[in-house]
Amino acid sequence: MEMPLKKQVYSEKVVPALKKELGISNAMAVPRVGKVVVNAGTGKILKDTKRVDDVIASLEAMTGQKAFPTRARKAIAGFKTREGLEVGVRVTLHGQRMWDFLDRLFNVALPRVRDFQGIPKSAIDQSGNCNIGIKEHVVFPEIVPERVQHIFSFQVNIVTTAKNRKEGEALFRHLGLPISQEDSKQEK
Repeated sequence: MEMPLKKQVYSEKVVPALKKELGISNAMAVPRVGKVVVNAGTGKILKDTKRVDDVIASLEAMTGQKAFPTRARKAIAGFKTREGLEVGVRVTLHGQRMWDFLDRLFNVALPRVRDFQGIPKSAIDQSGNCNIGIKEHVVFPEIVPERVQHIFSFQVNIVTTAKNRKEGEALFRHLGLPISQEDSKQEK
């Protein structure tokens, strides 16, 4: 079985570079990607089951894995939700599928986003995880734009073993995530 590009890049180039940059002697202590969670909210289109089915089918096509509904934990009258009501769909990726998805996300989908200037540094949280919001799901090559009737947005959460923002940022930079440079100039 052939190793995906990103996993190969991680083991051959990222681990040695992070060991040197972060001053870590043990390769197992180097930050790594643990899982990727892709989720989309269906609260606004809840009554239209065909649109919800389209969202589920699109997420499954993008990730190559079955999507599961997420339910509301408590009732909120302003959002017209009741406890237990299905308000979203999510897919959690590990292993081979995770690396395949990250490869397509970094190399194909993000460059196809209109007016893409890079991911802001603020997308990386204090724990070193990255949260990316994508407004149009048609940027993925698995989605045929001619067949799409409704465009939806979704979120990609990349969960790492990094201990802080600095480690997470170094990991994503070495993996090839396009982090915007303007954001780092404003911080200084």
